[in-house]
Amino acid sequence: MSSEKSLAIVLRLVEFSETSVIATLFTEDFGKITALAKGARRPKGPFEAALDLLAACRIVFIHKSSDALDLLTEAKLERRFRAATRNLSHLYAGYYVAELLQDLTDDGDPHPQLFQAANQTLTELDDACDDDACDVARTILRFEMIALRELGHLPSFDRCVGCGGELPAEGRIAFGQLAGGVLCRECRAGQRQVVSVSSGVIRAFREFADPSESWRRTELDRGLRGELRGVLNHYLTNMLGKKLRMHRYLGVLAE
Repeated sequence: MSSEKSLAIVLRLVEFSETSVIATLFTEDFGKITALAKGARRPKGPFEAALDLLAACRIVFIHKSSDALDLLTEAKLERRFRAATRNLSHLYAGYYVAELLQDLTDDGDPHPQLFQAANQTLTELDDACDDDACDVARTILRFEMIALRELGHLPSFDRCVGCGGELPAEGRIAFGQLAGGVLCRECRAGQRQVVSVSSGVIRAFREFADPSESWRRTELDRGLRGELRGVLNHYLTNMLGKKLRMHRYLGVLAE
């Protein structure tokens, strides 16, 4: 079996033995993988302390064709997530990025653009955690929109998900959590899990989902942040069939 190489983000580490760990990694070229890292807990070894939660590292691994774990043979640290000891809100946000990648992606399904977005998001959270130049709520909302778009789960914000018709730009708008987007008055009838949201929420979702960088100029006041967080938390919960663990800590992102 030949070795594979890729840049990877460490999503999860589980102790396997006194000297080894099982690592879940989101790679740029191969998607999510789970690999056994023999000797990773030794002070000196082939991993050079590179296997740290949320760290980016260059890895070499042997892919197993059966259901067995892949075998991680080498890891070289590219960037360590230092916010763990410096800023609580940035740390929670980093953990949330890892949880989204863990739960939204499938094993062996590569999404290079999603990897790049995750790596950039973690870098921004880390680089700005001392002076708080990074607006955590906006940075995380942007990553969520990219993740949903890249994985084919982005709700419809422009037209009614039922009939395709245009919706008014102002006032309250029906958002179907199960339907997957905004609904007109006619299509709303009979739908379950429908919430009424402000037009400002829908505009913000559109701007943060746009591929351009215009989202960086979008202002979000405290009330809008709270409404956005509530709508998106419920949407992800309905989509995954469970509540993400980090949602309980994301209240700080609405402040």
